[in-house]
Amino acid sequence: MNKFQDRLAQITAEKEALLLRPNVEVLPGNGNYDRYRFPVLTSAHAPVIWEYDLNPETNPYFMKRFGVNSVFNAAAIRFEGKYIVVARVEGYDRKSFFAVAESPNGIDNFRFWEYPVHVPETEVPDGNVYDMRLTAHEDGWIYGLFCTERKDPGAMPGDESAAIAQCGIARTKNLKNWERLKDLVTPSAQQRNVVLHPEFVDGKYAFYTRPQDGFIEAGTGGGIGLGLSASIENAAIDKEYIIHQKKYHTIYEAKNGLGPAPIKTEKGWLHLAHGVRKTAAGLRYVLYLFMTDLQDLTKITHKPAGYFLAPEGEERTGDVPNVVFCNGWIPDDDGNVYIYYASSDTRLHVATSTLDKLCDYVINTPEDGLRSATSLQTLNTLIDRNKTYLNSIQPVII
Repeated sequence: MNKFQDRLAQITAEKEALLLRPNVEVLPGNGNYDRYRFPVLTSAHAPVIWEYDLNPETNPYFMKRFGVNSVFNAAAIRFEGKYIVVARVEGYDRKSFFAVAESPNGIDNFRFWEYPVHVPETEVPDGNVYDMRLTAHEDGWIYGLFCTERKDPGAMPGDESAAIAQCGIARTKNLKNWERLKDLVTPSAQQRNVVLHPEFVDGKYAFYTRPQDGFIEAGTGGGIGLGLSASIENAAIDKEYIIHQKKYHTIYEAKNGLGPAPIKTEKGWLHLAHGVRKTAAGLRYVLYLFMTDLQDLTKITHKPAGYFLAPEGEERTGDVPNVVFCNGWIPDDDGNVYIYYASSDTRLHVATSTLDKLCDYVINTPEDGLRSATSLQTLNTLIDRNKTYLNSIQPVII
């Protein structure tokens, strides 16, 4: 009994110290955003009552009965004065579920709510669910769109990895009670990343999609699509319009998809997306930004070249290395923006910026000319401008 109680006390104390640990901004930063030293959520943040049977009679050796492997890919929203993330939590059994964690300031002291999120199943049970996007829609509901993965019924005997990904939809008013709606229907074979636009478009619900031919490979599909549905209870898209295609020899040559719901600014809709390319070491995921017209969502007005944020240091290691992924950000009323990104399918981080900085970056960073020669031309133009400026401020020697 003493050993049981000693281990419980030690683990509880270590857990509390982790939850109370202040996060530290990493200086000097890059001008676009600020990173922080510590992840905001990891598997170590899982509550003791989730992982352990606390009864010494049924767990005399104080073993974990439900292991949490990783915490990552979180939706995010400002709700009742708190910074809220709905994280993807993956157990030792490889199944994922959603759990709400809240923070008073958005950068540290995140604590999980007592119970994970209960999202009801449809008549076809989910094999796995993950990567929710939250949208506070103008219709008054908060919608959670997520990937529902099910085994491919057409898989060959013995193939236990073939799967079909579709978009699940649930809605809530309080983040505690969720109503499951029917899965989104689209013309595409698979949908892994779908995001709901926060406003009606021509009186309809607008969805950003990522059509794919296969579960992993985009195939002839790919790109960020846009489709409209007259209903959300029976959401169905007849036509997907690709507004941002994957491109040869770019950060999104293999596939690309929208992250969280876009932020409305005076200059346009600000989008955060992920781009994927193939390397000798596997797939590399990075984040990038672009902006679309306020009236015409299919019109991209600004699209900087290259990535906005890529994995660094410890972020490169984990269950799926060399990956950053974001499906949640929070714009504050004071202009600050909290970007919640996961690294290597293992942990969740935060980066902070402002709407002014992000808009400046998107509007004034040159676009990709798609050739080495145009990249060189962009660089030479910048060098020439800098030399002209530096010469203009040199002191005049008489």
